[in-house]
Amino acid sequence: MIRNLIRIEDVTTQWWDGLYSTFCDILEHPNDYVDACRGKVMASLFFEPSTRTSFSFQSAMQRLGGGVFGFTDPATTSASKGETLADTIRVVSAYSDAVVIRSKLEGAAQAAALYSPVPVVNAGDGGHQHPTQTLTDLATIAQLRGKIGGITIGLCGDLKYGRTVHSLVMALEKFDNVRFVLITPPELKMPDYMLDHMRRTGQNFTEVTSLEDTLPELDVLYMTRIQRERFPDYNDYLRLRGVYVLTKDKLRAAKSDMTILHPLPRYDEMGYDVDDDPRAKYFDQVRYGMLIRMALLANLCNQKRETPHSHPLTTNINCTNPICVTSAEPYLPRLLSLEGGQSCGYCDKSLI
Repeated sequence: MIRNLIRIEDVTTQWWDGLYSTFCDILEHPNDYVDACRGKVMASLFFEPSTRTSFSFQSAMQRLGGGVFGFTDPATTSASKGETLADTIRVVSAYSDAVVIRSKLEGAAQAAALYSPVPVVNAGDGGHQHPTQTLTDLATIAQLRGKIGGITIGLCGDLKYGRTVHSLVMALEKFDNVRFVLITPPELKMPDYMLDHMRRTGQNFTEVTSLEDTLPELDVLYMTRIQRERFPDYNDYLRLRGVYVLTKDKLRAAKSDMTILHPLPRYDEMGYDVDDDPRAKYFDQVRYGMLIRMALLANLCNQKRETPHSHPLTTNINCTNPICVTSAEPYLPRLLSLEGGQSCGYCDKSLI
């Protein structure tokens, strides 16, 4: 059992097997779960715009018989008056049985968990992680391919700011015989802390710049958009936009049973003619995302309230990442990452 889902590293294969078993049962017997969260309430705190993730969590909770409150625009909340994240969490957790939070600040969910007596779920924190999207990706691969291990997966597009691919790499390393092909221009390559992690854990990966040359060897292609909202310089975004475009013609070189995934939303990186290809599974992915979140909430919302406590590993060194949650919430204790002890415990950026 896990208490909070902050990083995908929190997930063990044993816990995943149990969650996926519940997912499969919900898929086959949805009526058995209509009262799984009856009387429970989920707080939905979206400090950053969202469509799929927000709606997915809301519909998941409602299908379990629970209630939802929250916001999608922080300008309508006390945060606009200067209320700290810690105080916001203390207040909303008094009304709820689980807190789902999305923020542009990396490590915001980790910070929230320090002050919450109820489970906290990270619904995306800046360019850092997006663990429930990864649970969606794992469930989709397992459901459509029969297993998760033994695949070559291409991660294409924005791997620098793409929190979905960061979480997916962390998750897939728990399964046997997974090979990664990182398809990206140099300007958007996987962050150094992620590459260092992949090397340290012995992952099999290759960095390439050509999508077309790589397609024939892939079992799964995970497309991502170039994220305009993550670029400090808009001109850099314009220069890189459209660097990879998947089309029906290009797919002729791919395996007949390749699985095409995309966390959505898409922009111009994938032609609409791809939608009719039987290998395109990103809309199945959307439905599986709601079902896996149902399985997650059925577990977390029924846990007992606990007195929150701080992480024991602290440092006097300030993180220099400008979008780390500590930059906006300076009262937070400085935490060390459990991995290596030389990285920020919120955003995972190096402190050296």
